[in-house]
Amino acid sequence: MHTARTPEARTGRTLGQALAEETVLLDGGLSNQLEAQGCDLSDALWSARLLSDEPLQIEAAHRAYAQAGAQVLITASYQATFEGFARRGTGRARAAELMAGSVELARRAGAETGREFWVAASVGPYGAMLADGSEYRGRYGMTVRELVRFHRPRVETLAAAGPDVLALETVPDTDEAEALLRAVQDLDVPVWLSYSVKGDRTRAGQPLAEAFGLVAGIGQVVAVGVNCCEPADADRAVGVAAAATGKPVVVYPNSGEEWDADGRGWTGRGAFEPDRVLDWQRAGARLVGGCCRVGPSDIAALAARTQASGT
Repeated sequence: MHTARTPEARTGRTLGQALAEETVLLDGGLSNQLEAQGCDLSDALWSARLLSDEPLQIEAAHRAYAQAGAQVLITASYQATFEGFARRGTGRARAAELMAGSVELARRAGAETGREFWVAASVGPYGAMLADGSEYRGRYGMTVRELVRFHRPRVETLAAAGPDVLALETVPDTDEAEALLRAVQDLDVPVWLSYSVKGDRTRAGQPLAEAFGLVAGIGQVVAVGVNCCEPADADRAVGVAAAATGKPVVVYPNSGEEWDADGRGWTGRGAFEPDRVLDWQRAGARLVGGCCRVGPSDIAALAARTQASGT
C-alpha cells in the first residue's frame, strides 16, 4: 500500500474525526481570489500554471481564506495533470514537484493562523484537463479503466505529498466517480467525493441518489456531496446525499453565476447566501464552503453563521 505522511500528527484530529463532532468550514473559489490579486488565469492550466510561475500568489490566496476562517484549504491542483503540464513543456519529474508543492503552499498558509486546519489536495475530473468545459458534461467516450489510468498517477503523487484528504471534486458522472474511487483505493489517505450537478441529477444526467450511493460502505470516503453548482441545486442535494450514504455531507456551491465555456467568462447574477448553511446543517452537511466566485468575505460570513449555530 502507498503510504503518505500522517497528517493527524500535525492537527491532532483527522478530518473524519472532526466531521463526526462539528461542522468544518471549507474555503472558497481559489481562481476568483487569484484574479482579485491580479493574476492572469487565461492559460489552459488555469490556476495550476501559477504553481510554477507565481507560487507565492497561490499561498497568498490560501492565506486570505485561512484568515477569513476557513479550516480546510483546497490546493491549486484541480487542473494539474501530467498531460497538461507536458503540453507546456514541463517534464514528468517537475510536474510531480509542482503537484506536491501545491500541498505545501496550502499547509504553510494554514499554519500561520495557529488554528487547527486541514489541507485537501484537489483532484479535478478528466474534463478539466481538456480546458473546454467538458467537466460540466462528463461522458467523455472513455471507459472506466481508461479513466483510472489517467487519474492514478496524479492521485498517487498528491497522496505522497501528505495532504489530510484528497478532494475528488466537480465530478460530472458516475463513470468518473467509479474510476476515481478505484484509483485511490490503495492509498492510505481519506477522500471526499463531490459531484457537480444540475437540478436533481449529475451533469451527465444520472439520479443523485444513485450517484451518491456509490460510496455507501466505503470507509475511505469521509464525506460525499456537491460543488461547483448553483446554490439552489446544492440545497436539494444535501438531504439526498445524507439519505443515500449515511455519511457527512460536503457542500460548496458556486455563487450562482454561470460559466460560459465558449466566451471564457461568467454570466448571470450571484445568489450565494451564507444563511443557507443553517438548512444545509439540518439536512446533514458537515463540510461547508463555496466554489467559483465565492470569496473570503463570503467564507467569513459562513464562519459567523456556523459559529452562531454551535454545530
